[in-house]
Amino acid sequence: MKVVVVTGPESAGKSSLCQALSKRFNAPLVSEYVREFIEQQQRDTCYADISSIAKQQLHNELSARAQCPPLLLLDTNLLSNKLWSEVLFAQSPAWIEAALLEQHYDLIALLSPEGIAWQADPQRCQPELAQRQQFHQQLADWLQQHQQPLLPLSGSWQSRYQALESAIETLLHAN
Repeated sequence: MKVVVVTGPESAGKSSLCQALSKRFNAPLVSEYVREFIEQQQRDTCYADISSIAKQQLHNELSARAQCPPLLLLDTNLLSNKLWSEVLFAQSPAWIEAALLEQHYDLIALLSPEGIAWQADPQRCQPELAQRQQFHQQLADWLQQHQQPLLPLSGSWQSRYQALESAIETLLHAN
């Protein structure tokens, strides 16, 4: 089984890429749970919500992994929970990073905020490009520090799709 994470700042094309690639490869997709949480709760998150959101995200990921598909796509992982908690609340529950480091990922596609137009959404809070660039840098720093299998993606949606599709094909055909 190969596990591919698509991560990046808000409005970088993560969900649409994941959905298209899920169809292309007939692969299960684990969506970003916090969006579902906010819709159910009809309020913004607070620090007290972070652990339960992250636990459900991890549960969804582990449940999908247990099915052992040839390819599993993740529209985010615990790294987003950790960093958003730090951005919004200046802290993150310690267990999140420990649990994140226990997971093996075959490829982590990091989407740049440049090249994709901002799309307003009631759940998004970083309309300024500089904010999204800073979050992107935090993701890149963590991924590099922890020597994760990183695939930086930028440019148009189509160029991101083609690069990620090619990387997944290579990954699936490797021993």
